[in-house]
Amino acid sequence: MERRTFLRGAVVGTSAAAFGGTLMRGAAYAVPAQPGPGPYGALGPADANGIMLPGGFSSRVIARSGQTVSGTSYTWHNAPDGGACYSDGTGWIYVSNSEINPSGGASAVRFNSSGTITSAYRILSGTRQNCAGGKTPWNTWLSCEEVSLGYVYETDPWGVNAAVRRPAMGRFKHEAAAADPGRQAVYLTEDESDGCFYRFLPTTWGNLSSGTLQVLVAGSGTSGSFSWQNVPDPDGSPTTTRNQVSGAKRFNGGEGCHYANDTVWFTTKGDNRVWQLNLAGNTYELAYDDSLVVGGSAPLTGVDNVTGSSFGDLYVAEDGGTMEICVITPDDVVAPFLRITGQSSSEITGPAFSPAGNRLYFSSQRGTSGSSSGGITYEVTGPFRT
Repeated sequence: MERRTFLRGAVVGTSAAAFGGTLMRGAAYAVPAQPGPGPYGALGPADANGIMLPGGFSSRVIARSGQTVSGTSYTWHNAPDGGACYSDGTGWIYVSNSEINPSGGASAVRFNSSGTITSAYRILSGTRQNCAGGKTPWNTWLSCEEVSLGYVYETDPWGVNAAVRRPAMGRFKHEAAAADPGRQAVYLTEDESDGCFYRFLPTTWGNLSSGTLQVLVAGSGTSGSFSWQNVPDPDGSPTTTRNQVSGAKRFNGGEGCHYANDTVWFTTKGDNRVWQLNLAGNTYELAYDDSLVVGGSAPLTGVDNVTGSSFGDLYVAEDGGTMEICVITPDDVVAPFLRITGQSSSEITGPAFSPAGNRLYFSSQRGTSGSSSGGITYEVTGPFRT
């Protein structure tokens, strides 16, 4: 279903002031999501894996850094980060980045139709600090380097074809990517305190070897209209990409990115915000801001990776915070979906749904040890809304 946005045009007076002027320029923008009951009910006590889940859901450990993946001879990588799922006949594949520098890269786990692991293998090697990325409509994985003048690498989740570096997509401190088939664009976040938001327009859709890199241009507010301008030198040297276009909008630490139904959502960890670009009308607004939560503490802090379900729910992972994945519903309600206990020195990374939508994969990047060698990758199964 299409994610709904309720426009609260009647917000006036003190309410309008509380939400930072969401009626900017006379247009009605949605009030950012507020705490409320989650769609699956309250979290239960921690299970054997230390994960608190709603009733009807269960967890299992898929892989641990430095250990052999069950049923295979493959040793799982350190610091698991961004990930995505791919259909594989009657089964599926989950890919996961490795956020270490040097080495980095990405690995994959293959499952059969019953969810049994059948193989695990490397799909990218010799890169640096591969943080997040994104899935393409032609079923490749874009693995992004979170380093100065970092690259995007296009990889094969099946591990058959060699990974290819895509310099036309720009050299900067990459974080996440999200593909928009309708506009034939790939959106890109930048993990800098004064970073920008980009889109890449391939010369030929499905081929990322050449194209145009553009940056989002807008005012300084939290809502309004935006446009795109070409980045003159995507190579980012000697002038960084974010400093080449006057009027490029600044975002405080770009993280996760998700596209669906003419909308792209992305997170900024420096100010705990989820941004929403309404692409049909070229407007932007806040989908969530922890400083604008009314009547209680914010349920979501340390916003990081984000994914969406077919129902229209957004699932936002925390870097720190209370080690939760929170759900933001189409009704603009935010609530915890799960919490990992005993791992306060870690962060949650790589949320992604299986093709059927009934399994959610994610990692605790540093696990119980607080070290990149202690990463744990999980699967949660249950009655997700689809």
